[in-house]
Amino acid sequence: MPELPEVETVRRGLDPYVSGARIEEVTLRRADLRFPFPAGFKAALEGQTITRTDRRAKYLLFRLSSGATWLSHLGMTGSYRFETFHLEEPSRYHEPATGTRHDHLIVTLSHPGHGPLRLVYTDARRFGFMDLFTDEAACSHLSDLGPEPLSNTFSAAEMAIRFRGRTAPMKAALLDQRVVAGLGNIYVSEALHRARIRPDVPAGRLVLKSGAPSRRLEDLADSVRAVLAEAIEAGGSTLRDFRAADGASGYFQHRFAVYDREGEPCATPGCSGTIRRIVQSGRSSFFCPECQR
Repeated sequence: MPELPEVETVRRGLDPYVSGARIEEVTLRRADLRFPFPAGFKAALEGQTITRTDRRAKYLLFRLSSGATWLSHLGMTGSYRFETFHLEEPSRYHEPATGTRHDHLIVTLSHPGHGPLRLVYTDARRFGFMDLFTDEAACSHLSDLGPEPLSNTFSAAEMAIRFRGRTAPMKAALLDQRVVAGLGNIYVSEALHRARIRPDVPAGRLVLKSGAPSRRLEDLADSVRAVLAEAIEAGGSTLRDFRAADGASGYFQHRFAVYDREGEPCATPGCSGTIRRIVQSGRSSFFCPECQR
C-alpha cells in the first residue's frame, strides 16, 4: 500500500492540473472497485469545479464547488494519469503495464490554464475505492483518524496520552491510524530506528509515571516528522510498483536505514550491529538490535 509520502506525492503532482478545473463528464467503466461507486457519484461530480486537492492520512481528497468532497484511496495498484501527457513531478502509484484494460474511471476536465484534460484512474487489482461526502466528521473513512504527523496537532505529548498504559508493541501502536494518521510499515520502521527504539517495546513504556512523554518519545515524534518530510522531498519510495508519471522511481528507498535490509550492517556511524527482521501481526519489522533498545 502507498503510505503518506507516496499519496502526498500523487496529490502534489495532480494539483496544478485539477485545481480550478471544471468536471465536464465522468465515465464509469464498471460499477465498483473494492467497493461500489457511491450512488449518484457521476451526477454529483459533473458540472462541479475542483476547488483544491487535500490529503488526509492515505486518502486523496478532491474538494468540489458544491461543498462535497470526492475521496480516493489508491489501494495497492491504483494510479492517476492524463491521457495526452506525462506529469513533470512524481504523481502516481501503479503497476508497470500498458493498455487501457484496467482504466475504470475517466474524468473529462476543462482547466482555465491547461485547457481540456482527460484524467484516468486505473487499478489492476481494484483494491482502491472512491467515496463522496459533505461532512468529514460523518465520513467513516476519516472520522476516527488521529492527527496528521506533519501537522501542529501531532506531538510527543499527544502520543503520550494515547500510549499511556498500553502494552501493545510500539510498531503496532504507531500503525494504529487512530493514534497517528497515514503511517505505514516502511516509515514506522525507519522512524523507530532513528529514535533508537525497538519495534517490540511496549508503547506505554515510553510514557513517564506523570503521564508526560519521555525523552525517547520526544525523539520519536521528531524522527517521524523528519522521515516523512525527507520521503516526500524524495518523491516517495519505489517498492514493487510506485513510479513517477514518466516511469522514473521515487528515491527514498535508497536512504533506507533498516527497511528490507535484513542481514546487512547497520548504517549508524560506529554501530557494529546487523539488521534483523521479525514478524509482528503478519508484517515484517526491521531493526538493529544494537542501536534500538
